[in-house]
Amino acid sequence: MKLSVEETKRMRICNFLPGGLICLAALATPLSHAAQFVIGQVAPLSGLDAGQARAYSTGLQMYLNQVNKTGGVNGNTFVLTRKDDSGRSEDTVSATRELLAESRPLVLSGYFGNRNMAALLASGLLEKEKVPLVGYRSSEVGPATPLVYSVRAGLQDEINKIVDHLAIVGIKRIGLFYEEGSGSALLLSSIDDAMKRTGTTLSAKASYPAGTAKVAQAVSTLAAAEPQAIILVAGGSSTAGFVDMYRSAGGSAQLFSHSGADIEQIAKRLSEEQMQGLAIAQVTPNPYKISIRLTKEFNDLLAKGPAPDVPVSYAMMEGYIAAKVIVEAVRRLGSKVTREALSSALDSMDRYDLGGYQVAFQPGMRAGSRFVELSIVSSSGRIRQ
Repeated sequence: MKLSVEETKRMRICNFLPGGLICLAALATPLSHAAQFVIGQVAPLSGLDAGQARAYSTGLQMYLNQVNKTGGVNGNTFVLTRKDDSGRSEDTVSATRELLAESRPLVLSGYFGNRNMAALLASGLLEKEKVPLVGYRSSEVGPATPLVYSVRAGLQDEINKIVDHLAIVGIKRIGLFYEEGSGSALLLSSIDDAMKRTGTTLSAKASYPAGTAKVAQAVSTLAAAEPQAIILVAGGSSTAGFVDMYRSAGGSAQLFSHSGADIEQIAKRLSEEQMQGLAIAQVTPNPYKISIRLTKEFNDLLAKGPAPDVPVSYAMMEGYIAAKVIVEAVRRLGSKVTREALSSALDSMDRYDLGGYQVAFQPGMRAGSRFVELSIVSSSGRIRQ
C-alpha cells in the first residue's frame, strides 16, 4: 500500500509509540470528514403554483447533482430537502420550522408567494436560526431585508422595463391588474413613479383576492375602461384566468405580464391564439435559447441527464442560478462552513459572473440582479425575444 506524505509522517510517529496495531488502525481513519450540506425548500409543490415551484426545485437539483458528481466542494456534497406548503402562508412557517429542526439545513431556497414570504419573515425564524434564504419568488421583500438574498431583478426593475417600452411605442393609457395584499401600496407607488417619468397615465386599475384566481370582477373593470395596454402583476394561474376571460370578453388591449406568469403554466389553459402577442418580463436569460455560457451549461446538463418531470421554464433556470450562487458562496468559505459564515460570504459576493449573468450582493443590498428583458409569445405559443 502506498502511503501519502501525511500518512508516512504519522507512521513514523507510530514507530515510537506503544500499541502499534492501534496506531496502524488509526491510519485508516481520514484526517477530516466530508460534510453533506442540506439546502431546504418549502414551496407550493401542490396547488395553484405547483408547476413553477417544482420547476424551481428541479433547477436547484440539476446543479447540485452536477456539483456532487464532480466531487462536491472541498469534498463536501449537497442535498436538497423539500416540504410542501400548498401555497398556504401558515403552512410555510410550520413546514420551515419542521425542516429546520429535522434536517438542520445550511441554507434555504426556492420559496414562493408574497403572503408566504411575509409570514416567514414575521415569524422571526430566519433571525433565530441565523439561516440565510437564497432565491425566492416574491415582489414584496425589500432589498435590505437581513438574511434574504434575491438572485433576480426586483419588481421595480420589471415595471420600469414595461413602462419604458410602452412609452417608446407611444402607448399612453395603461391599465393595471394585480393581486391584493400588503405590497399593493409599494406596487402602485412603483407604477406611479414609472409613469411620471415617462409621461404615461394609469387610466384604470383592478385587483383580485390574494391566494385565489377570482379575476372576473377585475376583467369587467378593465374591459370597460378600454386602456391601450394592461400590466399584469399576478401569479401564473391568475394571469391565465385573466387573459382567458378578457380576450373572451372582446378585450383588445396589449397585455404585459411581470415575471410571475410562467409560459408553461399559461399554455395549459390558453389557446395559442389567446396567448399570441402576450409580453412577459423575464428576469433570467432565456432557458430555451443558447445565447451565453450560462444557458449553454444549463442546456448541456438537460441533454445529458434524464428528462425532468416538469417542462423546462424560466423558473427552472432561476432555481439553477440560485444553486450556483449557494455553491459559490460555500466554495469561498473553504473548510469553515457555517450559516453565519455563509451569510457573510454572500454579503461580500460582488459581481459574481455565472456565465453572462451577474449577481452582486453587499450589506444592505441583497437584490442581486437588475437583468430584465421582454419576451413575446409567438403565434405558435412559444417564447421569442
